[in-house]
Amino acid sequence: MLAKRIPTVLPLLTKEQSMECTKIYSSAGLQNMEFPIITEPPFRAPHHTMSVASLAGGGRIPEPGEISLAHNGVLFLDEFPEFASSAMEVLRLPLEDGKITISRVNGKLTYPCEFMLVAAMNPCKCGYYGHPTHECKCSPEAIKRYLSKISGPLLDRIDIQIEVPSVEYEDISSQEAGESSDSIKQRVLEAREFARKRYEGEGIDSNARLSPSQIRKFCKLDEAGETLMENAFKQMNLSARGYDRVLKVARTVADLEKKDIIGAKHIAAAIQLRSLDRKYFDK
Repeated sequence: MLAKRIPTVLPLLTKEQSMECTKIYSSAGLQNMEFPIITEPPFRAPHHTMSVASLAGGGRIPEPGEISLAHNGVLFLDEFPEFASSAMEVLRLPLEDGKITISRVNGKLTYPCEFMLVAAMNPCKCGYYGHPTHECKCSPEAIKRYLSKISGPLLDRIDIQIEVPSVEYEDISSQEAGESSDSIKQRVLEAREFARKRYEGEGIDSNARLSPSQIRKFCKLDEAGETLMENAFKQMNLSARGYDRVLKVARTVADLEKKDIIGAKHIAAAIQLRSLDRKYFDK
């Protein structure tokens, strides 16, 4: 449910993005003739039994796969460890490069695939590992084997890693209305506009597309933020990629407050949003 709501808080596609998505869907024979031009961020949620070719693209004449159909939108992979290892690992380069090249006997094509990856999984097969009230029935070996299906390099490419606790009865039965998507979207639009002005002439429109050199240029930290980032880098054993991704998230947190300089509280928020790997995977 949370994943399906993400496109509703994202900005509408620009004219260029809209044309890109429409061309991809047209080449795949999926264009809706009633609404031929795609204006909203796509949402794709393939089943975990799908083949590598269906995810990455392929066929006798190379056609776009799910990762390209999610271009400028969201790719949701539920039951993440149930996907074939080969299918999960094919995500690594597209997440970095924003494009994928499909080579076949009859030709080679490159499709764009700048998507937001959203993945969900249980902590173990039975789903109760770490649960405060339900007892887990899995053995330590089974838990380790289940979690190990997510490789370190792939996990390192996921910016935000959080645990979503089960909903309590008091919360699910509450009559109090939650925050609407419209109000959340307004904050997103304001943060995007704040970032857009900063990136004029840089060839990017969001923090996710920052290159390493642009990170050094635009992710300036104050003294307290620098100290906290240094401590986090050492204590969390962050890779160079992990360091960059924490800074990108912190840049976004600062943008939501319309701050040019990243402070300690922005770094702290970004670190807290990267806690899942330490609790379950750093064993």
